[in-house]
Amino acid sequence: MDIAIVGAGAAAVGLLDTLAAIAHEPGTITVFEPSPHLWRGRPYGPDLDTVLVNTPPAIMSIRHLDFGHYAAWLGTRGAAHLDERLGRPLVPRALYGEYLAHSAETALSILRRGGWRVRIVTARVTGAARSGANWSLRTEDGRGHEADQLALCVGGGTPQDHYGLDGAAAFVGDPYPLARTLDRVPPGSSIAVIGSGLTAVDVVVSLAARGHSGPITLLSRSGVLPHVWQRPVDHQPQHLTTERVAALHQEHGAVTLKDLIGLLRAELAEKGEDFEEFVAELLAAGTEEPVRRLRAQLSAVDDPRIGRRVLQQTAHSVGPYAWRLLSEPDRGRLRRHFRMATSVASPMVPVNAAIMTRLLESGQLALTAGVRKIEAADGAFRVYGDDGERTFDVVVNAVNPPPRAIPGAAGPLVTALLADGSAELHPAGGLVPANPRLHVVGDLAGGGPFITSSIAGIAAQAAAAAHTIVAAMG
Repeated sequence: MDIAIVGAGAAAVGLLDTLAAIAHEPGTITVFEPSPHLWRGRPYGPDLDTVLVNTPPAIMSIRHLDFGHYAAWLGTRGAAHLDERLGRPLVPRALYGEYLAHSAETALSILRRGGWRVRIVTARVTGAARSGANWSLRTEDGRGHEADQLALCVGGGTPQDHYGLDGAAAFVGDPYPLARTLDRVPPGSSIAVIGSGLTAVDVVVSLAARGHSGPITLLSRSGVLPHVWQRPVDHQPQHLTTERVAALHQEHGAVTLKDLIGLLRAELAEKGEDFEEFVAELLAAGTEEPVRRLRAQLSAVDDPRIGRRVLQQTAHSVGPYAWRLLSEPDRGRLRRHFRMATSVASPMVPVNAAIMTRLLESGQLALTAGVRKIEAADGAFRVYGDDGERTFDVVVNAVNPPPRAIPGAAGPLVTALLADGSAELHPAGGLVPANPRLHVVGDLAGGGPFITSSIAGIAAQAAAAAHTIVAAMG
């Protein structure tokens, strides 16, 4: 069995970790990755220490269903990064990248001891075609490579330039790594940050850590900041679970959004919490003044109520499964609340929320909604919105790539797979294999969940792909 893995980020690490555990008949694994930062992907490469993993360790394990795997590796390293509000370590993303690299190298060592041959090819794959029952791959250096199984682990898409600013001086199209891009930002300049999600928070917090003295404005269509993580509590959902959703599906042949709301309502009722009050608090985030809302969120870090905690947990554990069972009209209803859902499911950490609050209170940071147009002119940027026209020295694009978008670097390979009939584009985005020897792991996987894949979701996809590959070997 010759396995080709295109990409060497978190998805590839999850795939290798499961293969090392279950693949007992040796073969060949070839990993294609041009980046010098193997196993880290775009999010977890070397960067500033202010760029934190925004998630507690329990849901950051790359080993599927082993929720203590990452925490065990972190061990005493986490003591230096303990967040007092959460009672959990919140480490720089570069340190999490070390965990991914360690997991990959450990898996490769196990595979090698089992007789597997492993190669790392530092070239981008630009084409793939079926050669009989196998794959014929072509890399950018013109070389050919053969494989029986092909796994695409190419990561997420590239940030979109919504306002056509690419090429303009002082426009940062992709902020990561912040250690490189923020070096080019004058310390007293006025900065507009497009977006108000976690990437925008990273930009603002890192600017503050570097002593930036100029004004910073978040330009957001929604005007919604991420929620703030609450301290974990010892509660496991009893109603909103994969098992209960599966039982509903088996009993009724369908699962509706009303069913899921009913399970959440039952979860809260068991703890004596009011469902309508919980929903009203969530919806208020779209209209509440940002400073007031952040203060309230920070004061609720130790709130014992389970509502948001249950949503955050089940969005990544139950959500992907439930999403596949919902009707398209129900999916449409959820999509209308996408920004709110991502705000709840992917919160910011309290230490960053405290910095954002301080900057908002001081007036150095502002949040503006209703932006219609941004123009680069005369060495500056003019922003046109509902509150008139404003001028900025620097614009940083902190808009996340759309879910299941095709990364620019993977474009030629995806085009070749589509032309060959080996894959199809999913109507909602992403790539769907049309060949049983092709596997797509990570955000590019078509038909993925409403919420973009978390590490836990990527680990689950990787494990499933590994089991399929090993089954083919038998």
